[in-house]
Amino acid sequence: MQSTAQMKGFENFDRCPWVDTAKPDYVDYHDREWGVPVHDDRTIFEFLTLEAAQAGLSWYTVLRKRAAYRKAFADFDAAKVARYGKKQIDALLSNPGIIRNRLKIAAAVNNAGKFLQVQEQFESFDAYIWRFVGGRPRVNMLRTLQDYPATSRESDALSKDLKQRGFKFVGSTIVYAHMQATGMVNDHVAGCFRRQPIIEKYSREEAGLKKAKTLKLNSKLTFLKCHRLQARVSNLKSVTRYPGARRNIADD
Repeated sequence: MQSTAQMKGFENFDRCPWVDTAKPDYVDYHDREWGVPVHDDRTIFEFLTLEAAQAGLSWYTVLRKRAAYRKAFADFDAAKVARYGKKQIDALLSNPGIIRNRLKIAAAVNNAGKFLQVQEQFESFDAYIWRFVGGRPRVNMLRTLQDYPATSRESDALSKDLKQRGFKFVGSTIVYAHMQATGMVNDHVAGCFRRQPIIEKYSREEAGLKKAKTLKLNSKLTFLKCHRLQARVSNLKSVTRYPGARRNIADD
């Protein structure tokens, strides 16, 4: 598959100022993934793990190792990673494809277990984490590299809560980077060609969900009305058959 940088017509698009356009894989990540709302738990766990691995390093360093991380961490299956023991951890420490930092690797295994606990409590990690932005992306108006914040009130709150739940390597700066990557925050600059399409796509999806909920509610109300009507008809038939029961009609 061609990267977006290789596709005809994409070469001269305006992008966010942090993107090094000399690196096709970096451009592709920006154009396809960064800032797109993520609601799949496995992908959320992937970004939590990668963002933690990034601590003190550049995101591009981690991005280049992403395929190796997927293989090393069971395609980011949190249930499998949570069961990693000494044998698997020693293997990870010898794996040249990932960042061989004992604390970060231990944090990934620890976080997998905590991730499962949150899933059990909230039914999905997605339901838990998106509460911190009210269920919809926060859209910032940024124009230059200097405009980018390192943290926010939401990342502070999420970081604090994750730490209280026992997660590691989840400082507010790391958490804010995660929120940017998974679309909880849309930090594409005002002139970036990806900013508006992401906003419009999410708005369409949100409108579709609201419509579906309305249809479901209307269907439920119709069912209840029909059920009550059938109950009244049954009561009337009962009164007709048994005149002695007529006095109970007032209780309906």
